Amino acid sequence: MLEVSHVSKKYRGCQQALEDVSLSVGPGEIVGIFGPNGAGKTTLLKCILGLLRYGFGSVTLDGQPITPKNIARLSFATCEHSFFPGLTAAGHQDFCAEHFPAFRADRFQALMDFFRLPEKRALRGFSTGQKNQFEVILALCQGADYILMDEPFAGNDVFNREGLQSPVQGHGSLSAGNGTAIETHLLEEVQHFISRAVLLRSGRIAGDVTTAALEERSQSLMDYVRSACGYEPGRVLQALERMDGGGEE
Repeated sequence: MLEVSHVSKKYRGCQQALEDVSLSVGPGEIVGIFGPNGAGKTTLLKCILGLLRYGFGSVTLDGQPITPKNIARLSFATCEHSFFPGLTAAGHQDFCAEHFPAFRADRFQALMDFFRLPEKRALRGFSTGQKNQFEVILALCQGADYILMDEPFAGNDVFNREGLQSPVQGHGSLSAGNGTAIETHLLEEVQHFISRAVLLRSGRIAGDVTTAALEERSQSLMDYVRSACGYEPGRVLQALERMDGGGEE
């Protein structure tokens, strides 16, 4: 079990990024993390991984703090990219095989073939979509127990986004049994396979519901997110109408 307990994070000279955030991700659970820009979603993932220091709270993995001894049980796919741009895809495979004992070379090759990514080209020569595909491939093949993803579908066309969904949701036993947390703005891409939705708003948990509960009350994920985050669909149009009205004589 990956557990976040009462974590708070404040950037120097800025407002509170996270405030008293608690959540858990269990084995085999796929959790979607949603919220508006600036809600604290990426900050939360980076705090879990120890990439950011936080002032209060704790993050534990099966009751133990995250340290160099167990960090390999977590993998991270980030749209900011964590690979070496001057290294080829094949070079990354060798690097991961050396540093991650549970690295799955068979998964790596299968996904490289599926997305038709060049193995001998340096990553700096990949397109944005290819870079994001490769980032996800590395996260899925590391052999981690828990996979954290920050906008994994960014930069991909509709067909490649559909292709990425299959391994992410566990089809073909690529990630079956892994706990997965996905931060994304593309609700329509994940609504059919996540098991839980966690909503962040202004650094706080604004909602935490299973998709089964949403189905029981016949509420769509989009409607739930809009309600919990206080979204007003017509507010932009209303603001424009007020501006236009204010300019009339």
